[in-house]
Amino acid sequence: MPLAPSIPRLHSPFLCCPLKTSTLTASCKSLRNQRSSSSYPCIRAIDLDQNTVVAISVGVVSIAIGIGIPVFYETQIDNAAKRENTQPCFPCNGSGAQRCRFCTGTGSVTVELGGEEKEVSRCINCDGAGSLTCTTCQGTGIQPRYLDRREFKDDD
Repeated sequence: MPLAPSIPRLHSPFLCCPLKTSTLTASCKSLRNQRSSSSYPCIRAIDLDQNTVVAISVGVVSIAIGIGIPVFYETQIDNAAKRENTQPCFPCNGSGAQRCRFCTGTGSVTVELGGEEKEVSRCINCDGAGSLTCTTCQGTGIQPRYLDRREFKDDD
């Protein structure tokens, strides 16, 4: 059987024999009988100290967390989108309207002009209604989810 062109010898501290099929060390020769005719390099156990094991473990855990957290949040967002939102709005207590802060819900504003003189006029903020549409829920009475509250604007 003709041999292939000469393969350069590769030396490594992890190999007990060079990567060349023609020369094998004694330990590789004993393993050769157990394998097929093609030869594989013999690899011995790597000596690892405690710091290396800790560093590898921290790296693997960091990668797992780096992948796991976004996947967890993505599934939670998908599950929340499937559920119906029935939570009442906090600012308006589910009514869809908020009391006007200028007239405190009366619909009119009293202004003291001086002395005993007072002027009562219709509230310009709520047009005399005494209440305004809730700005949080836009009058629906349902508390919007966090991402639903944001208004996305295209600034281009």
